[in-house]
Amino acid sequence: MIMVNIHQAKARLSEFLEAVERGEQVWICKRNQPVAELRPLAGKRTKPRPIAPGPHAFDVPETFFEPMSDEWLDDVESAPVYPGMSKQVSRIAERPPSYGRRGKGRRR
Repeated sequence: MIMVNIHQAKARLSEFLEAVERGEQVWICKRNQPVAELRPLAGKRTKPRPIAPGPHAFDVPETFFEPMSDEWLDDVESAPVYPGMSKQVSRIAERPPSYGRRGKGRRR
């Protein structure tokens, strides 16, 4: 068993990991009081982890890859940028702000 302080553990971590691979235990101490232990894993993985879709998996329907209808595209392109606003107000919101006469080149 090897006991080291945090500073030594940070400075020589690769050495201590090699010692763990050889089967030794390494205790990491804070102010000479053990707070953590490095030891080899109980069982080595013999086959790779399965790559799974996870809990939020879903199937993409074949219709997803079909072209969108012209009517639907027209509706999307003609809709206001911000829902609930009139088309005129949403066009104003799309424009970059103008800084008026106080822009560059004006002297005081």
